[in-house]
Amino acid sequence: MSRNPFASLLLLVGFSVFSSACNKDEPTVAVIIVQNEAGTLMEGVRVELFAQPAFPLNDPNRLNKETLTNAAGRAEFDFSEFYKKGQSGFAVLDIRATKDTLIGEGIIKIIEEETTNETVILLPAQ
Repeated sequence: MSRNPFASLLLLVGFSVFSSACNKDEPTVAVIIVQNEAGTLMEGVRVELFAQPAFPLNDPNRLNKETLTNAAGRAEFDFSEFYKKGQSGFAVLDIRATKDTLIGEGIIKIIEEETTNETVILLPAQ
């Protein structure tokens, strides 16, 4: 029983294409929901995510991002470009949300290849 080299090559190529498609990275996203004390979602709030490590190993500023909330009170940040396959853990970032004289703060642990949500409540600045 002889094997056809072309069939073996075709089988090998097909297997490699299939196996690489199974390991596709999922997005690494942080979603911040901003609301006021009454629970009303807030549009146009400036939301900042930033790192303040005690012992920085790399440039922590690479993770600093900011945007405004949309009509649903959502600010979305995509960190997929920073995640490397096989990396253990991703980042814990501080949150600061501000609008006029209101401010809200928090912390978010971003989980690799997942969408992580956190809610921030805006209160009058003190």
